[in-house]
Amino acid sequence: MSHSCWQRGQTLESFLRGHLHAFRYFSGVARTLLYDNLRSAVLERRGEAIRFHPRLLELCAHYHYAARPVAVARGNEKGRVERQIAYLRSSFFAARSFRDVDDLNAQFERWREEIAHQRRVPGEPSLTVAEALERERAYLLPLPEHPLETDLMRVVSSGKTPYLRFDRNLYSIPHELVRKPLTLVASATQIRVLDREREVARHARSYDSGVCVEDPAHIEGLVRAKQQARDLTGRDRLQAAVPESEGLFEAWALRGQPLGYHTHRLLKLLDDYGAEELRAATRIAVERGAPTSGSIAHVLEQRRRAQGLTPPVPIDLSHRPELRDLRLIPNRLEDYDALGQHDADPADRDPNA
Repeated sequence: MSHSCWQRGQTLESFLRGHLHAFRYFSGVARTLLYDNLRSAVLERRGEAIRFHPRLLELCAHYHYAARPVAVARGNEKGRVERQIAYLRSSFFAARSFRDVDDLNAQFERWREEIAHQRRVPGEPSLTVAEALERERAYLLPLPEHPLETDLMRVVSSGKTPYLRFDRNLYSIPHELVRKPLTLVASATQIRVLDREREVARHARSYDSGVCVEDPAHIEGLVRAKQQARDLTGRDRLQAAVPESEGLFEAWALRGQPLGYHTHRLLKLLDDYGAEELRAATRIAVERGAPTSGSIAHVLEQRRRAQGLTPPVPIDLSHRPELRDLRLIPNRLEDYDALGQHDADPADRDPNA
């Protein structure tokens, strides 16, 4: 049992990465590798006519070895492999516990060096497995200067929200890239997202299911964008209800005052007092030379007291967050009175009316 590296998944990329781990451990590549007829290696077979997986052929070309599948229903051709698997199950896996894949690999490495490699080679009892491996390394093909790139690359795009779905999980992206074609590059440990050649997101890869992996910077950018959108929407609403507010925004911008703060405060006053009162208070504040949201609030309070009205009562919606952004357009009370008035019966009408 010379090498093994347990992968996080059974994808084609994990299959290829397993080869690279083995080649690196052996410090070389055998001239011929024997494969069972698994889908990652053999796509189609008709007798001796075999169609290998293109990615496997790419691996063979990069490391200069030949791939050979075993004959169908010929278990004797891979007897040594099957015996090693049985040995691994009984000697290593039996009654063994581990925290995660990294812990499993660490335990395997210790078991391999301390137990498996200390066995005597059948037929050559003078050699240990470790000594035989060192002798065999001299016959292996040398490794290329650069390993084969085994990362998965896929063209993806998000839906309405700034998240990409990959392998049953969600990964955040900058909000301005929503619904834009992007390139996702998945390694064994990382998820990278590219906008052409520019990297726009990098996450630790999750092998769970239903996990939402987020970058705090993406969330902060989304919150800022939503706040700006709300401010713009609020300004449009204010200008529709109180046309005089357009001049206020220009004055505040020239003075370098925070438009978002004044917008939020005027929207609150609009909800509390209504458009007609807010228009009147805005005109009075402008005439007094104090065009600020604080001055407008002061004028509204003066007018409320002069009319003997009760102060507006705030409504606590902390327990109903879905209602916080709900906007109600108040109607005139006369409109409700009109709904209760019905046309008189034609027979009862005054013919002289």
